Amino acid sequence: MKNFLGKLFLLGLMWSSLAHAQLHVEISGVGASQIPIAVASFRNEQIAPQVVSRIIKDDLSRSGYFKLIEATSTISEADEVNLADWKEKGADALLVGSVNMADDGRFDVRYKLFDTTKSSTLSAFAIATTPQYIRVTAHKIADDVFEKLTGIRGIFSTRIAYVTKNNRGYQLEIADADGAGVQIAFRSKEPIMSPSWSPDGSKIAYVSFESKKPVVYVQNLMNGKRTLLANFKGNNSAPVWSPDSNKLALALSRDGNTQIYTVNQDGSGLKRMTNSSGIDTEPQYAADGQTIYFTSDRSGGPQIYRMNASGGEARRVTFSGNYNIAPRISPDGQTLAYISRRDGKFQLYALDLGNNQELRLTDTQKDDSPTFAPNSKYLLYSTEMGGRGTLGVVSADGRTKQRLTMQAGDVQNPTWGPFIK
Repeated sequence: MKNFLGKLFLLGLMWSSLAHAQLHVEISGVGASQIPIAVASFRNEQIAPQVVSRIIKDDLSRSGYFKLIEATSTISEADEVNLADWKEKGADALLVGSVNMADDGRFDVRYKLFDTTKSSTLSAFAIATTPQYIRVTAHKIADDVFEKLTGIRGIFSTRIAYVTKNNRGYQLEIADADGAGVQIAFRSKEPIMSPSWSPDGSKIAYVSFESKKPVVYVQNLMNGKRTLLANFKGNNSAPVWSPDSNKLALALSRDGNTQIYTVNQDGSGLKRMTNSSGIDTEPQYAADGQTIYFTSDRSGGPQIYRMNASGGEARRVTFSGNYNIAPRISPDGQTLAYISRRDGKFQLYALDLGNNQELRLTDTQKDDSPTFAPNSKYLLYSTEMGGRGTLGVVSADGRTKQRLTMQAGDVQNPTWGPFIK
């Protein structure tokens, strides 16, 4: 936790003067089964700039995995708690805690998670945090609760990146997974596209049109320094990091048709990976680094293919529908997500790579740019509603949906950041 907050502290120093309007979240749908949990108000949490228990409740509710049981009382982790009473109220778990001011001006946040069925303590947590990271601390508590009760790592403290467009131009923005805490990484009057997080969350690669053509840059989020990665003849597009951070795959048209290449993160070692007569684009590494998925029209229409990360023969993966693009492979390697055009609608689909079962995840009509959460349980994507670009979040089973909108401007090209160790 100390290392995690330290990294975010550096980011906060860099962007402290760049606060921006946050995304508004709307939630619909629930999971197939929900865990009933009560979250009591934390003792003294009113002294903090943000209400810790409220943030935790919002996180758990948004996940679709929990049913919140009303808790009007204030309970600290040091109080005696009658767990049988909470069990009678329908809560299988109870979260309590406190916020106190430390001598050095930081806040001491503590919590305890109870299993009311077994009358036992599942977890406890304490951290001293600065005022600007109260929200991050609340997200980390929600992450721990989520993992203790579901066995799945929580993603509430992760970050997302996306591009906003308004009458002033384009901005590459970074926010908490719930759309709060927005910070601006890069501004341009020309389009910005295809942001991609490095595996350690310290850098983002993206395409900028500031030179009146697509050029790929890598930006260090700690110091703001940009490195030119690819500015070859023709189009330079669709950068994505290898899992070990040593390379990026991207699509280049330097030798004619757009094809897949790899390049070292300093721009050296360019290597061509595909040699088809069609267009090969949108590469994506599998989490093990052994496979690259990509879009190609070599069969007559755009479909998803995969090949060995060292090159070689490509094999077609998608066969349902005649237009499938934007492949994204889940971090656990079990699911392939993509955008499919059917009946004139561009919608998000998921393919179970174990049994080849396909599932349509969205009911919108202009979906694009899917990206998996690092725990593989959610997907973030862009879509259009009311003539404006918005972001959507859907659970991998399609049951829980969220919409993230902004008051002014379009939101597009999202990418979900990694777990920060």
